[in-house]
Amino acid sequence: MDRVLSHLTLNRRQFHELSLRSRVVLSQLPLSLTVLLIVAGGLAFHQDLFSSQAFLIGLWMQAVLLGLCVLVPWDRLPHASFLVIPLLDFIPIGFMRYGAGTVITGVGLLTVFPIIWLAASGLYPRAVLAAGFLASLGIVWVPVFATDTPVTSQSLTQSFLLPFIMLAIGVTVRVMTASMMAQQAVVEEKDRALHVLLEESARRERLLDTVVNSVNIGVAAVDEAGRTVLSNRKLEQFRVLAGGAPTTDEGGLRIFQQDGETDLPAVRRPTRRAAEGQVFSDYLLWWGERPDQRVLSTSSRLMTNQAGDREGSVVTFNDVTELVTALNAKDEFVATVSHELRTPLTVIRGYLELLLGTPDLDPDVAAGLEVVSRNSERLHKLVVDLLSAAEDSPGIAPVPTDFSGLVGNHIATAEQANMNPLVRFEDLTDPGLVALCDASRIGEVLDNLLSNAVKYSPGGGRVSIRAREVGGQVECSVTDQGSGMTAEEQRGVFSKFFRTAGARNAAIPGVGLGLALSKAIVERHGGTITCRSIVGEGSTFTFRLPLAHADQVQVLQAQDH
Repeated sequence: MDRVLSHLTLNRRQFHELSLRSRVVLSQLPLSLTVLLIVAGGLAFHQDLFSSQAFLIGLWMQAVLLGLCVLVPWDRLPHASFLVIPLLDFIPIGFMRYGAGTVITGVGLLTVFPIIWLAASGLYPRAVLAAGFLASLGIVWVPVFATDTPVTSQSLTQSFLLPFIMLAIGVTVRVMTASMMAQQAVVEEKDRALHVLLEESARRERLLDTVVNSVNIGVAAVDEAGRTVLSNRKLEQFRVLAGGAPTTDEGGLRIFQQDGETDLPAVRRPTRRAAEGQVFSDYLLWWGERPDQRVLSTSSRLMTNQAGDREGSVVTFNDVTELVTALNAKDEFVATVSHELRTPLTVIRGYLELLLGTPDLDPDVAAGLEVVSRNSERLHKLVVDLLSAAEDSPGIAPVPTDFSGLVGNHIATAEQANMNPLVRFEDLTDPGLVALCDASRIGEVLDNLLSNAVKYSPGGGRVSIRAREVGGQVECSVTDQGSGMTAEEQRGVFSKFFRTAGARNAAIPGVGLGLALSKAIVERHGGTITCRSIVGEGSTFTFRLPLAHADQVQVLQAQDH
């Protein structure tokens, strides 16, 4: 019914979207047009039809009802008040049926229009179905009782089928209308939910746009195909700095490697790496030409859907030019000061050796010189560590090395230098291990780990050194029973100048360079170093190095012979 009436509005608007007055007029219009068709047929073929006063009364009443549909302000009246029109429609239909007589048969079928209107309204379903049935029955029986014609069983049953047909039509329309109304309610509920979701999505989009454009770092989101789906104003500024426009693709930007002059290959550019699914942090790049060149720290993280599949990546660009400049200045200062300290320190150590070698030295003087010697050694190690830390990457020369012997030698040295009688060393090294490494550099790593194990075990305990072959690598671990570290302290333990709160409070000597230097040396060998620690129980530092191949071991054995 709604679909037919929607077509009467030329589909410009849906029927239920119209005003109540327009809907009443359109609902009455099919009956009025059908009556007009009957009138046209009568004028053409049955002019004697208009000699019937009852038929003319029905026509005039039908015209009046159509006028009421147009003139009455139905929107201001109670909603169900429009039902009076289809109920009154039965009266002119009854007059026209009686007036048409046998001239035009089937006029009584016009009752189908008010029946459908009543049933499709969705209001008072049982009442309107009963009213439609009784009104249809009245159209058939009222003329029988109101005229002088004798009332017989034949006259009562002659058109008795019409009310039941109308009832069946009404029930069918009512069922279909109820189903359509239920479906429409579901659709409207989904439409409301969709509007809520769209508004929420738009609100989140506005919030995201505000957030990404408020932060002082560049942000870009790329999909799994590598297309940029989001970027903020800060990144557009970086693009302009790198010789492009705000929307220039990264491949067309002037991005350089660490020297600030060598172009960065396309495969190493951050957005390209992110599009390939790589995850990275603090990836330093030099953007733009000098003197306006800036150093950007880039990081990438994956975006995944609910199933865990990759949908793209988010890349951030943070300007760290001032930080990099400050770090470079610090390293230059440390290197300069360390070089200046090395020369006089070498002279001091030389003269100390001469004095300690003097025969018949007074015991008190000898003891004092031993104290000076120990502290000069500490100062010498500090200078060496500072110089090593100032290097961009420590130089190494890996060769097949008797790793078991190397560990044993440095344990012996640590035992000699140990000033804490409560600390004892335990060598659990497997014999015959051969590593591909720089013996002097790995010796520095062992010295750092062993000295730390002693320093951070003021209460004594066992320092265990274990070396073995694991997964085609040489694994070495140093375990102490000292103070240990918290999880937060373990995260920064390999950073330069890092010292735990316990070390600072206990005034344990050191500046926090040994572990940072050890990490750099191990990684230069292609190895790894890790830390596992429990507060109050101790720490274990483990590093792995490449295992020498069989032919390299043979060369080492030949050299030993």
